[in-house]
Amino acid sequence: MQDLKILAFQSDLIWENPKANREAFEKKIYQSFDDHDLIILPETFTTGFPVKPEKFAEDINGETMEWLTSLSSKLNTCISGSFLLNTNSIYSNTLIWMRNDGSYERYDKRHVFSMGGEHESIKAGVSQLFVELKGWKIKPMICYDLRFPVWSKNKYSKKSGFEYDLAIYVANWPAVRSYPWRSLLVARAIENLACVIGINRVGKDNSGLLYNGDSMFIDAKGNILADANDGKERIISHTFKAKELTDFRKKFNSGLDWDEFVLNTSL
Repeated sequence: MQDLKILAFQSDLIWENPKANREAFEKKIYQSFDDHDLIILPETFTTGFPVKPEKFAEDINGETMEWLTSLSSKLNTCISGSFLLNTNSIYSNTLIWMRNDGSYERYDKRHVFSMGGEHESIKAGVSQLFVELKGWKIKPMICYDLRFPVWSKNKYSKKSGFEYDLAIYVANWPAVRSYPWRSLLVARAIENLACVIGINRVGKDNSGLLYNGDSMFIDAKGNILADANDGKERIISHTFKAKELTDFRKKFNSGLDWDEFVLNTSL
């Protein structure tokens, strides 16, 4: 593992305007990029949440994918964030992990927010995503996934080590529920012996919901290393130190005593 330099954007989102959001993020990225290994954007960063997918969901070869491909290539970095995707008229809230060579992975949000009606139009995903970057094993997830500890649970074996080193949650998480957002991000780090990043939006959406951000970078001990908790747009740059994580895990490897389980996603 090498140190991992990450750039993340706690931003207001322009309601239902993909072009304007892409242009705004591109400007911010070029102003703040400094050879970062990874750029993280919020959940549904092109439109806000929730919006009608039949109107705003894009094809896998659409403008946002073209934008991600071009930008990651020009900057020689990885970029990740979620937007609404249309796959043969099946809509998903999809996180894309775009590499600088144009190859990518996708993760479809597993836990769609039924209390907000997301389940009525968005199909839940069934597969977890694990990617690697500079020796770090990374697990990206989306918003409501944070409330489900089994979905976030790390695994450990003496043969292959930890299943992941860093968990990422991109979100549109309202300010009225800031306490569980902040508490669960720290809990996920502690219980999984992994670093955690939570990137949330700020501002007000078209339904009047307020977002405070509270984006955080957290180490495997649960220490908050960066905290954008003032409700304003923030650009967060932080470098996770590989040696700090490996040294802590050697000293306190509770993974040796974790319960074994099998996750069933077919229900």
